[in-house]
Amino acid sequence: MKKVFYILLTTIILFACKSEEKIKEPVKKPAPKPVYKYGFKVDDYKVVLDTIKSGESFGAILDRHHVSYPKINSIAGSIKDVFDVRKVRAGKPYMILSSKDSLEQAKVFIYKNDKIKATVVDFKDSITEAYTYLQPIKTVEKVVEGKIYSNLSNAMDSLHLSPNLTYAVADIYAWTLDFYKLQKGDSFKLVFEEKFINDSLFAGYGKIKSAVFKHKDQDLYAFRFLADSIKGIEEYYDEKGNMLRSQFLKSPIKFQYRISSRYNLKRRIAYYGNKVKPHKGTDFAARIGTPIIATASGTVVESTRRGGNGKFVKIKHNSIYSTQYLHMKTRKVKKGDYVKQGDVIGLVGMTGNSGGPHVCYRFWKNGRQVDPLSPKTKLPEAEPLKDSLKPRFFKHMYLLKNQLDNNLPVIEEPTITKEIVAQN
Repeated sequence: MKKVFYILLTTIILFACKSEEKIKEPVKKPAPKPVYKYGFKVDDYKVVLDTIKSGESFGAILDRHHVSYPKINSIAGSIKDVFDVRKVRAGKPYMILSSKDSLEQAKVFIYKNDKIKATVVDFKDSITEAYTYLQPIKTVEKVVEGKIYSNLSNAMDSLHLSPNLTYAVADIYAWTLDFYKLQKGDSFKLVFEEKFINDSLFAGYGKIKSAVFKHKDQDLYAFRFLADSIKGIEEYYDEKGNMLRSQFLKSPIKFQYRISSRYNLKRRIAYYGNKVKPHKGTDFAARIGTPIIATASGTVVESTRRGGNGKFVKIKHNSIYSTQYLHMKTRKVKKGDYVKQGDVIGLVGMTGNSGGPHVCYRFWKNGRQVDPLSPKTKLPEAEPLKDSLKPRFFKHMYLLKNQLDNNLPVIEEPTITKEIVAQN
């Protein structure tokens, strides 16, 4: 009897489960979200991704995608003020959005200038439109710390940071810190921005907002601040409001050099019978091909080769100061060129009378050669921060300094930008 009861109970339960399954409605899958790229719903087009080949033209690309040459000429003419189609470069990627019908005719051409910027040529309608499209960028603020064991480059490499960031740091401290004199145990801390596309693709560095170098037990701070809102020029200042930049850089080479011979009016050379042969320059030894930079802005008054000087460049900065750079391998500027502070004007070599690769840096003040590294030579300083701006600067600086000193959390600030340059 018990066995019959068990069979009946099991049958009822199975029947009830099957009935319940029939009552349940099927689960509907959500419709896939439309995909947008460069502002276009790509599901509406046939998408072609390719790279411009050597010798390939804008016209040849569109012709291959079934656009007639009269139409191509019309497109090129209407957008010439925005995008010169003759200047498309081999190796650059592009995207074609074509119709999905049997013609598969191109409707949109997207030229990828770099990771962030693209030029969009939209000719799907009767009006041709050309504009610059900036990829949605997420800017992430990052804080890093490092120690010096040999030099700045190696320290930055150990943190997996690009040389571009190293150069930017060197530029900030070019007037206040001699990177050749960094010591083992010195340390630094940076707050800077990294840019990402789609949250994952690294797109380069943004601003260095603040920094501090601990050198010889001194904290050398740098805070980015917009002092001139009209010109939009940002400079770096220390915690007291003193601008780090001065009119002249300390060295014509950014870093990885050594001073092999200083300015010395009493120098004696054994080769010349131990006679006094003044050295009126400062020799910065570096590898052949190392970039030589202008220590201040000015006009090139000489760019030539002459005798023991070898290949050299001379720059007149104003009515008082001039500088000269000797023994170059290659000159990058010509007479009459205006150069800005930090511009590359040549490469280190050993032309002329030179016992090894170096640049002999000579400095004139009022027509007389002087030692720019001597404390006795007073060089002009950059314009100080105006008193009216100091309250705003110190408020800004305290926030950045607090972040540097107290390890405040990283801040993320996403930004999305699309810039339309022109329409036709």
